[in-house]
Amino acid sequence: MNLSDEWKDKLANADIDYVFLDQWTAQKSRFLGKGLSGREYPIALARHTQIVDGDIVDYDPQTNKAIVLKIELSPVLVVDLSGIATHKPEEIIRISVELGHAIGNQHWPAVVKGTTVYVPLTVDKKVMMSVMETHHIDGIKYDFQKGVEVIPYLAPHEIRRLFGGAGHESHSHEHDHGHIVHFHEHTHDGHTHSHEHGDHHHDHDDPHHPHH
Repeated sequence: MNLSDEWKDKLANADIDYVFLDQWTAQKSRFLGKGLSGREYPIALARHTQIVDGDIVDYDPQTNKAIVLKIELSPVLVVDLSGIATHKPEEIIRISVELGHAIGNQHWPAVVKGTTVYVPLTVDKKVMMSVMETHHIDGIKYDFQKGVEVIPYLAPHEIRRLFGGAGHESHSHEHDHGHIVHFHEHTHDGHTHSHEHGDHHHDHDDPHHPHH
């Protein structure tokens, strides 16, 4: 159920308690949401589902009350490379490398979908635009779009990459298609060594699973 479909008319006169979520909370499968009324609601999503702005989590026809989730996502820098798709291969490679250098030099995460590159807002908009203008890469177009507008074009793991905010996690796990890579560091002879190993997918909500 979502306010973007037939429920918009059904709830036109309903008493709606909106629960506003930041982009980090919106990626969780279980959380406690607080409505504008001040009431708190425990939210639990089914596996492999993703919250969409306007989702209706509860509606009571007898009291005509509903609980609706609203996502406050940051804008996304959308870079359009379709203009160079017909260029010579060496030109495509050169421009792509230049763009990769510009983005990577700033340590900005990015998701590539076809001829479009999505870069989440990590600093002030003016700063990001200034970086792009400084590099002045010919043949590409770029502008900011609302986070909720790019969500439909992305897979769940890509959404987490753009809006998940790895810095919010208490432990460093990289998720991708159910595979988890654990990163560990230890010090030996004055040097720090990093190791990684793969593991099968497990549910982090399982209290019986031991964390590394």
